[in-house]
Amino acid sequence: LADIVEGEVDHVGVEELADWIVRGRSDYRLVDVRADEDYDRYHIPTAEHVRLGELGDYPLYRNEKIVLYSDGGIHAAQAWFLLWARGYRNSYILLGGLELWKDEILFPALAEDASAAARAAFEKRRSVSAFFGGQARTGAAAVEETYATPVPKLESAPNVVVPQRSKKQKEGC
Repeated sequence: LADIVEGEVDHVGVEELADWIVRGRSDYRLVDVRADEDYDRYHIPTAEHVRLGELGDYPLYRNEKIVLYSDGGIHAAQAWFLLWARGYRNSYILLGGLELWKDEILFPALAEDASAAARAAFEKRRSVSAFFGGQARTGAAAVEETYATPVPKLESAPNVVVPQRSKKQKEGC
């Protein structure tokens, strides 16, 4: 376990997850393990809400890719360890959690003195930000705090289908 954690092979990056959602991939489950009120205030599109204490009884399957997230990552890491101990080897943590999602996907920033390569990469992030209802920041606005900015809530992403799950069946003999 230590090698997996140290090597960060148990992580999915925020840009990778955003790309999956934009492309409409459905070969993973995104699970938000934050408190009810936090999930209700904002959650990443396609996320299912499962409180940490209910994760053991939630209908997840050992052969599916499960991406867990919380605000900064602590609760997601706890959820990951819980799932790993129960045999879910395809579970991952969203690197940086919702905080990095906000910084990199919803409100990406470009400094005034950015290089040409950084500006080109920023244009892609700008379109991804718009897809999710966010707003890219440039120049002086890029260094201001964004916590007062209301986080947009995308009701549903186009072309994204979240499969309905039936009650989990017992596994094994």
